[in-house]
Amino acid sequence: MDAKSGLFAGSLNSNELVVIQEHNEPKTVKNLDGQVCEICGDSVGRTVDGDLFVACEECGFPVCRPCYEYERREGTQVCPQCHTRYKRIKGSPRVEGDEDEEDIDDIEYEFKMEEERYKLKHEESMRSRDDNENTKYGELPLSSHSGANFDNKEKTDDWKLQQGNLLIETDAVDPEKAMKDETRQPLSRKVAIPSGRLSPYRMMVVTRLILLILFFEYRIFHPVPEAIGLWFISVSCEIWLALSWMVDQIPKWFPIDRETYLDRLSVRFEPENKPNMLSPIDIFVTTADPIKEPPLVTANTILSILALDYPAHKISCYVSDDGASMLTFEALQETAEFAQKWVPFCKQFSVEPRAPEKYFSEKVDFLKDKIQTTYVKERRTMKREYEEFKVRINALVAKSMRIPAEGWSMKDETPWPGNNTKDHPSMIQIILGHYGGDNKDNELPSLVYISREKRPAFQHHTKAGAMNALLRVSAVLSNAPFVLNLDCNHYVNNSKVVREAMCFFMDIQLGNSIAFVQFPLRFDSLDRNDRYANKNTILFDINLRCLDGIQGPVYIGSGCIFRRKALNGFDPPKAAKRSQIVQVHSKQDENGEDESIIADEDKQLLQSDMNTEDKFGKSTLFMNSSLTEEGGVDPSSTQEALLKEAIHVMSCSYEDRTLWGYEVGMSYGSIAADTLTSLKMHTRGWRSIYCMPKRAAFRGTAPINLTERLNQVLRWAVGSLEILFSRHCPLWYGFKEGRLKVLQRIAYINSTVYPFSALPLTIYCIIPAICLLTDKFITPSVGTFASLVFISLFISIFASAILELRWSGVSLEEWWRNQQFWVIGSVSAHLFAIVQSLMGGFLSRLNAHFSIVSKTPDVDGEFNQLYTIRWTVLLIPPTTVTIINLIGIVAGFTDAINSGEHEWGILIGKLFFSSWVIAHLYPFLKGLMGRQNRTPTLIVIWSVLLASIFSLVWVRIDPFVMKTKGPDVKQCGISC
Repeated sequence: MDAKSGLFAGSLNSNELVVIQEHNEPKTVKNLDGQVCEICGDSVGRTVDGDLFVACEECGFPVCRPCYEYERREGTQVCPQCHTRYKRIKGSPRVEGDEDEEDIDDIEYEFKMEEERYKLKHEESMRSRDDNENTKYGELPLSSHSGANFDNKEKTDDWKLQQGNLLIETDAVDPEKAMKDETRQPLSRKVAIPSGRLSPYRMMVVTRLILLILFFEYRIFHPVPEAIGLWFISVSCEIWLALSWMVDQIPKWFPIDRETYLDRLSVRFEPENKPNMLSPIDIFVTTADPIKEPPLVTANTILSILALDYPAHKISCYVSDDGASMLTFEALQETAEFAQKWVPFCKQFSVEPRAPEKYFSEKVDFLKDKIQTTYVKERRTMKREYEEFKVRINALVAKSMRIPAEGWSMKDETPWPGNNTKDHPSMIQIILGHYGGDNKDNELPSLVYISREKRPAFQHHTKAGAMNALLRVSAVLSNAPFVLNLDCNHYVNNSKVVREAMCFFMDIQLGNSIAFVQFPLRFDSLDRNDRYANKNTILFDINLRCLDGIQGPVYIGSGCIFRRKALNGFDPPKAAKRSQIVQVHSKQDENGEDESIIADEDKQLLQSDMNTEDKFGKSTLFMNSSLTEEGGVDPSSTQEALLKEAIHVMSCSYEDRTLWGYEVGMSYGSIAADTLTSLKMHTRGWRSIYCMPKRAAFRGTAPINLTERLNQVLRWAVGSLEILFSRHCPLWYGFKEGRLKVLQRIAYINSTVYPFSALPLTIYCIIPAICLLTDKFITPSVGTFASLVFISLFISIFASAILELRWSGVSLEEWWRNQQFWVIGSVSAHLFAIVQSLMGGFLSRLNAHFSIVSKTPDVDGEFNQLYTIRWTVLLIPPTTVTIINLIGIVAGFTDAINSGEHEWGILIGKLFFSSWVIAHLYPFLKGLMGRQNRTPTLIVIWSVLLASIFSLVWVRIDPFVMKTKGPDVKQCGISC
């Protein structure tokens, strides 16, 4: 049977065949021609109309008409696969319960049904009479014609019972059988967006597209002769922006949600009195600068990881310190000591979140759902312990400000190896083993500190290089099949987040093809109005959900759980060919012989790939670890040997003449290494999952001052353009393999070309001021039809946005903030990203290289950093655009006052566009002025200078002199 027809679960202990089909996938009944009945083995046959006979419209389970009618008449009247009640098919007699169905009434078969009932009653009466006669003479019942039917029924029931297609009703519920049924259920499912919300949105998008075509038909064929240059530029910008909207809109056609079942995961992989079968996981935390990334922030992230609601012996946390800071190392030791108290407290009282700073600062009823009388006392004690822990961390920070002339030394007077942060050897220390607690009940995950080797002659590839070093070290020490990547400022807000991901990865039918599960990121410490759109709700709540309906979301740099095999550069496994397709949901339900065959084939394939050292480097331990599908290291290896090998694989020369960063691990070649890595994975055929649990999985901090935010946007834009201008350009990359879906490719194209929208958008922001200064307009006088098209298009833009917000759940304020910062980022960061990408390294002083955004929490006051303005050239273009539009508005009002009342109607149309520009730039202006109106003088000087030059170029006459209409008196004289 076709694998797409349904999802099956079965085992040898329970003679049942259960289908589990995803709710949002179309339940097709195609490709059934030539199928045989799964009950009796005969041909399925055709209906009275000549079509292929399909007994169950829900799953298409192949059953012939005789078995179908027998099941409806004598059986349970349900499909043996999906347990959906059989509907009456044309040509079949009615049975009890059909009266409730809205179906075609076949009058000619009503009499046959009555005749069939009469025959059944007659046969039963004959059987009872024969039985009475045989009993009377002391004989056993004989097999007459009617008795043969009775015997056949018993044999059929016995055979169906053996095949698992006959359900026996019992009053008592067998707990063991119910448990087995639970283990066959899916661990997750797709949840379709309600059509009542999605269909109006799609219709409005189509309507908007039609109106755009009508708009451009008018704009192109109705030029403005007196301002032909202005008209041509404006139409060109409008066409580009319309195409940009279309490319952004196409991948949004199939948004979905997902739902996980954590209880089923526990039942299946955490059985009582048996070993825990959940997969191990390695967690990577990257940090590079203890000044911009304070140790207390990193410590809270580590504590939230160590307190995860997951078996402690299956968690290994690796902290990469690219700054080789002794402050980070000592803070990590203090964190490990405090974790021995914090982790048991979290697990005992099930607190959320498990980052202490956030937990103790929340203004909520902390007694809600707490039933243990000792909770209040323990919480007070733990809060006091945490305050003392913060004091110790702050003391370490204060100590680090006074750097000794001879460099730092450790407690045993040994010089700190990382005194020179750009030239130091590899460092590694296992701070916590798996039994870091006081006893087995307080068992803690392992915690490992590493700092990879740095030498001036080598390229280290910033965060992507650190991630690859973590990937190799963890493969040598723990080798979990899954890895979680977190930035040091993103703490775990939902302690069950790993279980959420395992509901996808450990699904044996779907999980093998999943490369990574991406979670949305939420942020703390933002101003109430989110002035600079730091929440990125359009990305997290709309765009990524839409991509999940295609091939999966892109990797966004943090909050992502990977399959190690996908990071190691392998292709997804091909579907196994079996004579009988019996798909299951848990590993223990698989047939052992088939599993071993597939495992052997995969291992041979991996071995063939691992034969060359040119791909993975010269490490036997690492290559052997990569061959292990279920993770784990060789138990015969000593800890000394493993640490020695770990030092070897994170040396800066290890990646030389290998494919690390190109086909293996995180990708090099772009600042946006996250987007490039996910592009390569999707091109190989992997898919990804977007998981949005009800409680946010991760939360963190975001830059709230204008300068840091613009630098962050600039870095993203430069990274996208680096991908566009490389051999990995999504316009053509991966066409040979053919595994990247068309809509997914369009989404990647949009994610790399979006900075180019800055050019037409910047021009379009200046055009209103030009119209006001030159007394010209970009459109001629419009008629009734053109006015109707313009108004309808304007309404459709807002209507499509509102309907998009309706199905996504994003608020109108968040959408408006996103639109505002789209304009701000385009006329500043995106503009400079284009210039830098085209001019190469000439403008490297614009800080577009990988720079660390400050993650320091706002402790000096309420959003004090929101008003902090630091000099950057990125602030000049939007300031210039604002001043030009303000000058244009003043000039337009002056000209209207001097020209008379008939000019006010035209002025209102021109002022609308200038007001549109200023309204979008308002958050920028508010941030630029600051709380104390302290704007850097250099920004004001450059902006006023550029605005003045631009205005003088366009203004040929004095707008404050009244314009005269009619003939020129200087030429005609007074007599004319």
